[in-house]
Amino acid sequence: MWILNIGGIVMNMKMQSVGFKADSKLEAFINQKLKKLEKLENSITTYNVILNVDKASNRENKVVEVKMQVPGSELFAKKQSKTFEEATDLVADALRSQILKYKEKR
Repeated sequence: MWILNIGGIVMNMKMQSVGFKADSKLEAFINQKLKKLEKLENSITTYNVILNVDKASNRENKVVEVKMQVPGSELFAKKQSKTFEEATDLVADALRSQILKYKEKR
C-alpha cells in the first residue's frame, strides 16, 4: 500500500495483483496514471487497484479494476486488454469521464 501526500490531502493507494506478482515498473506506471486524475479532482482519498489475468480469454486477458473514493461517492472502472498498461489507460479514461460527471453534480 502506498500513502501519498499531495497538496495537503493524504491519499491511500492499495494495489493487489491476483495470481502473480506485479513488477515495480508496472506499479509505478499505474501510480503515475492515477495521480494524473488528481489534477481534475483533488479530493480523491483512496484508490483500490486490482490486477488480474482472465484465463478464459486468450489475447486480451489483462484486467485492471479501480475503485476510487471521493467525498460522498465511489467511482469504479474495470477494463480488459492485451497489456496491463493498455487496460490502465482505458481505466484512467473511464475514471476521468466519471470525475467530470461527479464535479458537474456537486
